[in-house]
Amino acid sequence: MTSYDKILKMIESNNGYITTKEIVSKKIDRKFLSNMVKKGMLVRISRGYYGLPSYIEDEYYKLLSKSKKARFSMATALYLHNLSDRTPLVYNITVPFGYSGSLQKEKNVVLNFVKKEILDLGIIEMTSPFGMKIKVYDIERTICDIIKNKNKIDAEIFSKALKEYARSKNKNLTKLTKYAKTMNIENKVREYMEVLL
Repeated sequence: MTSYDKILKMIESNNGYITTKEIVSKKIDRKFLSNMVKKGMLVRISRGYYGLPSYIEDEYYKLLSKSKKARFSMATALYLHNLSDRTPLVYNITVPFGYSGSLQKEKNVVLNFVKKEILDLGIIEMTSPFGMKIKVYDIERTICDIIKNKNKIDAEIFSKALKEYARSKNKNLTKLTKYAKTMNIENKVREYMEVLL
């Protein structure tokens, strides 16, 4: 099997996308990607991110492919968890304090900075609306985030999300309380939950 065949096979199993990182991790020279673009076999979507000529751009996957430390959060996570029906026009992404990567230059991204100790708290892997694996905070972490950052989120989205969570059969109040303690917002979270439950 040639390197081109290996790349095409990887793309096929990856819903039509590939990153330079994925190629390098399989010990394939990155020059093959450039050659495939020149031959019209691939399209360069952004730096280090490629797709088949017939691709539909997965903005979720594209944005997270820019940093291993990025996770979808706040209103974007609410949408991905079906706690908001507003399709994101601007993507909320959480990164650690001190982050200075290319996501800062993206006009459609709002960055939320947190301490490294809580960056991975409640992180899960989900499937984007286009079928790619992406990192997102779970529902309980997202609820804690929107309560902690209430002034940074639309009031209607905030209110609807809390009501939907309170009604949900899948809510995990033990986990919510644990996250709230870790994030030093236990009293705030308790106040909201007492009103809603």
